[in-house]
Amino acid sequence: MQNSEFIFEKLDVYQKSLNLSIEVCKSMVQIPYKYARIRDQFIGAVISVPLNIAEGSGRTSAKEKANFYKIARGSSFECVPLSKIMLKLGLIDEQTVSEWKGLMSEICRMLSGLIRYQKGK
Repeated sequence: MQNSEFIFEKLDVYQKSLNLSIEVCKSMVQIPYKYARIRDQFIGAVISVPLNIAEGSGRTSAKEKANFYKIARGSSFECVPLSKIMLKLGLIDEQTVSEWKGLMSEICRMLSGLIRYQKGK
């Protein structure tokens, strides 16, 4: 069978968001059960980003694509306060928050570019 890629797999923003999702999910394994709600909310938000990029890329109209990219960007925004809450609870450290926030900021900028591109169509 020949190795083939979906279009979204070639997008840098998809790859970055996928890698961040994996990194966050691996880090969440250590979170105590009493913080399961926060952990699960963070995992849900971070994996929503590549999922919505993938789903948006499969839509036919530019408006639909832009909508899914907006949802992905919103999920990235959601990760920022979640990471700060986890920091304040002592569940992750400042360096981790700083790294993740930097990646989320980059992903948001890339998504904003995709949204502008779709609006220009």
